[in-house]
Amino acid sequence: MSTELLSCVEIETAPNPSHAVIWLHGLGADGHDFEPVVEAFDQTALPPTRFVFPHAPMRAVTINGGYVMRAWYDILSQDFSKRREDAAGVHQSAGQLEALIARENARGIPDQRIVLAGFSQGGAIALHTALRHPRRLAGVLALSTYLPLAETLELDAHHANRDVPIFMAHGRDDGVIPHDFAQKTYNQLKAARYPITWHTYFVEHGIVMEEIRDIEQWLVSVLRS
Repeated sequence: MSTELLSCVEIETAPNPSHAVIWLHGLGADGHDFEPVVEAFDQTALPPTRFVFPHAPMRAVTINGGYVMRAWYDILSQDFSKRREDAAGVHQSAGQLEALIARENARGIPDQRIVLAGFSQGGAIALHTALRHPRRLAGVLALSTYLPLAETLELDAHHANRDVPIFMAHGRDDGVIPHDFAQKTYNQLKAARYPITWHTYFVEHGIVMEEIRDIEQWLVSVLRS
């Protein structure tokens, strides 16, 4: 498993940040994708926070004809009735996310002040990694996404994050990751007694201002707790 430190875009809301949000973009995008969301936040409501936006590695994506693009893992099929994600790629990206967590630790920010966040593929890696992480995190932000390798969670989940707050959101009209498919992840985690909240918005595969305001409020609550 590679633990190569990924190149990142960083935004600090104030000098000497005491908290961090590591936010992973979706398929084919890059670390600049969610910079405007941070700019839309009321940053004065947050504690001094470093937003870290890593660039995913370049890899061939099967459902796109093998075209090489930024991706956290290969997507093997359009069929949501069977596993679509490349397990090796998921594990590799989880290792790279763990390396970014360790870097924040080295810069003085402990795990309990770190939120893992992501959209679509990035949200899948954030959720997968957080639930297996061996130290308590501040929270997980999972946008327009689902839990990859869901069948291994019961075996692999770490007790340290059994009570980590999870904000999960999805568009009602999402044509990339169907709303009902994503809701299966919510149902699985709710049944496993994770403290997860489900938010639905009138949007396709993207985010809207109402969602940004809800994310901001949630971030303030978990980072200031």
